[in-house]
Amino acid sequence: MTTTAPNVSCHLPAELNSFIGRRHEIAEVKRLLADARLVTLIGVGGVGKTRLAMRVGFDLRRSYPDGVWLVELAGLESPELLVQTVMECLEIQDRSVRPSIEVLTDHLRDKRMLLILDNCEHLLDECAAVAETLMRAAPGLRILATSRQTLGVVGEQMMPVPPMPMPEFDGSRSSTDSLKQFDAIRLFADRSQSVLPGFEVTDDNQDSVARIVRRLDGIPLAIELAAVRLRAISVEQLLARLDDRFRLLTMGARTAMPRQQTLRALIDWSYGLCTEQERLLWARLSVFSGGLDLEAAEHVCAGDGIEPDEVVDLVVGLVGKSVLAREGDQTTVRYRLLETIRQYGRDRLRESGDEAALRARHRDWFADLASRGQREWFGPDQVAWFNRLRAEHGNFRSALDHCLTTPGEAVRGLAIATALRFYWIATGSLREPRDWLDRLLAVGDAGDDAAGPAAGPAAGDAAATARANALCVNARLAVLQSDFALAADMLEEARELAKRLDGAAIPAEISYVSGLATLLQRDITGAAALLEEAVAGYREADAPMGVVNTLLYLATAHSLLGHPDEAVTRFKEGLEACEARADHWFRSYTLWVYGIEVWREGDVARAVEMEREAIRLKRPFDDRLGTALCIEALAWMAADGTPERAAVLFGASQERWRSFGAPPFGYLSGHHDASEALARERLGEEGFEAAFRRGTELTPADALAYAMCESVKPAKPAVADQASPLTRREMEIARLVAQGMTNKAIASALVIAQRTAEGHVEHILTKLGFNSRSQIAAWVSEQGLLPGRSP
Repeated sequence: MTTTAPNVSCHLPAELNSFIGRRHEIAEVKRLLADARLVTLIGVGGVGKTRLAMRVGFDLRRSYPDGVWLVELAGLESPELLVQTVMECLEIQDRSVRPSIEVLTDHLRDKRMLLILDNCEHLLDECAAVAETLMRAAPGLRILATSRQTLGVVGEQMMPVPPMPMPEFDGSRSSTDSLKQFDAIRLFADRSQSVLPGFEVTDDNQDSVARIVRRLDGIPLAIELAAVRLRAISVEQLLARLDDRFRLLTMGARTAMPRQQTLRALIDWSYGLCTEQERLLWARLSVFSGGLDLEAAEHVCAGDGIEPDEVVDLVVGLVGKSVLAREGDQTTVRYRLLETIRQYGRDRLRESGDEAALRARHRDWFADLASRGQREWFGPDQVAWFNRLRAEHGNFRSALDHCLTTPGEAVRGLAIATALRFYWIATGSLREPRDWLDRLLAVGDAGDDAAGPAAGPAAGDAAATARANALCVNARLAVLQSDFALAADMLEEARELAKRLDGAAIPAEISYVSGLATLLQRDITGAAALLEEAVAGYREADAPMGVVNTLLYLATAHSLLGHPDEAVTRFKEGLEACEARADHWFRSYTLWVYGIEVWREGDVARAVEMEREAIRLKRPFDDRLGTALCIEALAWMAADGTPERAAVLFGASQERWRSFGAPPFGYLSGHHDASEALARERLGEEGFEAAFRRGTELTPADALAYAMCESVKPAKPAVADQASPLTRREMEIARLVAQGMTNKAIASALVIAQRTAEGHVEHILTKLGFNSRSQIAAWVSEQGLLPGRSP
């Protein structure tokens, strides 16, 4: 038996600064996760629940072959989007019309993974329901949650996250070295060094440092906020000011402060040390969700006391005071408020009475950003715009939620959701935009009433245009999910609205969506006629993006109808337009279907290169559906000359379709059936099935590399073929593991502590690259190290 190391899949963000201490808590969380399906870390804001959860997840990554995944919920304001958010974090691109929770449970059913649900307190009931549903469906799933309250799910194990250990004050003087053993002291020293290089805890300042961390109750966020002050004042001055602040807060009482009050006092102090303009900016920045860039801050937060050209200096000041966290690299810089600090800012904004106005400005900025993204989508900056829109996903959600919950704003919400049409499709996210559009269309002011009776006919036409466009986009998304009946109803309403509106754009969109639906339902002749109408309408409306989008399907229809000359003419026209605009997205899809036509005409080598070029164009978007379609086409092209390769690609393709519910674009299924039958004939049933199984076992990355004829990363050599990396003691414990002994039994047999035995087993797993005790047992057997066998 050959045992190889698993692929480690850890989907956690990189730590921006060093992780200090928490050794006991890490071990305790690991112990709880070994026995419980759901562990919830609870504690006050700023106590370090998120950092602890992520560190545990990173340490346990080898134990979960299907990955460790983080779902950040702090910025999620709509409970209805909880399941969708989890799916996005797990990179599930579902195009079916099944309930999201069914798709999610099906995906997780046979997985062994750790899911970290971070900041559940504002969605407590929803998180509890989802966690319970997922655990019932997926026995290999473990959930680690962070919250200020327990979720209340049966079987949940709760672990309070305490403040960091800190020295007690008993009047005696500790040595500097002994003080440095306390996590709170080490954290203060580390964060102080980041703002004051060369800072050390010394005999001269150790008493002040110890008093500071005790005054802060050992709360990590409070310690980090305080350490920033050393940029301007000394340790002794910092202590004096903390004492003054807390004495004022407790009116002279010397009893210990409640920890939440301690953190609030520190944030109050940070707020008090800001300039008036910095405080104003802090409050205004709280309307952003999931971060922001400088341009957004300048447009949303300037005015009424802050000039646009003052924003950058104010941002720099807030970063320097650790109110804003800087993220990104040298080319893309974003800023984020920690959730506790963001909520503080939101409270100040509400007190000022400016929250409604700032949320409206936030909405206007992101409505404009969505509109610009739509205009720039068909052009050389397409990939940059895709990445920018993706970074602002949380802010778009907040803007849409504002439009949905504010009377008279539904039309603006429809405009935002509609402008993001190609972004939604490129991310593979069809369910979320349909949900937003359904809810916004259901609001009464989305039609004739939005402008008000005194606004005049132009405003009414604008509302009708927004509704008609939204119906067309919603119908397009429904068609991509094969929800044809509902799409037809929406298109019928759009036609009625279009009758009273000028212009060719909406009729062209109706013809396009109708033609796509007809093509997917395999009425090729009817589809060709509708798509011809759409091309003509888009040309009249001067909408080149609509023309290119439609041409690729019109050309495909002509190909299927046996009109190769017409098909090639349309394909070439579309490619020329894409190349003139330096487009990636439409060019990649045109190459996919054009490559199939070239293959049908007998030029296999050229067709294969077209499919690979399409895949290369798709990579910046992580377009897994489009890539799967190209891999499928490459399997067809290999069936005659290299049937074994075709069978492997068919197997890899099948695994990709599982994540989408079913293979889409069934109008091309005849190519699949004929090619698979040919490969089976060439290889024989047994040979085909063996190669097909190899394809199903490829990881997505290896399947893509195989399709592109790039080198596939070889499996790690079996440990049996290598010199043993274990120490003598670890070899001894490995033999006992192979005999089926538990850690407790091993500890008893070797007269060591159970924690020591657990540590040895964890080291063995790490060194051998394994994730289970059974793999250790198999390795021991291969080495001939079981009792009664000679090595």
